[in-house]
Amino acid sequence: MSEAPSVRPPWTLPPIPAVVLAVVSVQGGAAFAKDLFPALGAAGTAGMRIGLSALLLLAVFRPSLGRFTGAQWRAVIPYGVVLGAMNLTFYMALQRIPLGLAVTLEFVGPLALAVSGSRRALDFLWAVLAAAGISLIAPWQGEASALDLLGVVLALVAGGCWAAYIVLGGRVSRVLPGGQSVATGMLFASLTVLPFSFAEGLASRLTLPLFAGGLAVALLSSAVPFTLEMMALRVLPSRTFGILMSLEPAAAALSGLVFLREQLTVTQWLALVLVSAASAGTALTARRVPPPVEA
Repeated sequence: MSEAPSVRPPWTLPPIPAVVLAVVSVQGGAAFAKDLFPALGAAGTAGMRIGLSALLLLAVFRPSLGRFTGAQWRAVIPYGVVLGAMNLTFYMALQRIPLGLAVTLEFVGPLALAVSGSRRALDFLWAVLAAAGISLIAPWQGEASALDLLGVVLALVAGGCWAAYIVLGGRVSRVLPGGQSVATGMLFASLTVLPFSFAEGLASRLTLPLFAGGLAVALLSSAVPFTLEMMALRVLPSRTFGILMSLEPAAAALSGLVFLREQLTVTQWLALVLVSAASAGTALTARRVPPPVEA
C-alpha cells in the first residue's frame, strides 16, 4: 500500500480495531453493492463505486496533474487501469457466486504473489493450503458443481489483478505521495470501468436513491477503509496488518449470510478457512510480503 497521507485525521482508533473495522466496512460495502446489481448491474455498480470514490479522493488530495513527470504517468496509469479491472471483474464474479467465495478466490492472487519464487518449506505449505481450499470450491462435481464456472474464473481474474495492483502500487508509491497516487489511480480506474457501466445502461437506470446507494458503496468500500487502513499502518507492522487482512474471506462470508442470506456449505466454509490460514501464515512467515490491501 502507498505511504500514509500527510494530513492526520481529527480522530483516531487503536490500530487493530481500525483494521478490523476497515475489513467489516469493505465487506459490508460489497454486500450493499450486490443489492444494487438488479437495478444498476454489476458494471454499473462498479462504475458508481469507482467514479464516486475518484471524485471524493480527488477532492481531498487534489493531485497536481499538470506537474506529473513522464515517469509518474507511466507508473500511475497502469496502476489505475489494473485497479479498475480488479473491481470490475470482482463485481462481475459477485453477480454469479456468493460473496464469501468470491473474496476467498480473489485472495489467490496476493497469496501467489507472496510465495512466488520462494523455496522455503513453510511457503510451500501455505501454497498447498491455498490450493486445497481452491480445489474444494472449484465446481468439479457434487455440491460444488452448483457454482457458476464463469463466476469462479472472474474471481480468480480479479485475484490476478489484485496481485498486479500490489506490484504496481509499490512502484507508484516510489514516485508519488500516497494520497496523490491513490486519487490519480482511482481516476484512471474510473476511466477503465465507466465505459462498461454506460454500455450496461447506467445513465438510463440511475435515479437519486440509486445514486445515494452508490455513494454509500463508495464510502464503505473505499473512503472509510482507506482512511482506517492508513491510520493503522502508521503504527502497525505490515506483517500484523497482513495477518489481520486474512479475516477478509470470513468477514465476506458473514456479510453474505447476514445481509444477502447466502448460505455456504460445510465444504465451502472449510475452503474459506484453508485460504484464510494460508494468507495469515504467509503474512506471518514471509520475509517481504506486501500486505494485500484493497482500494
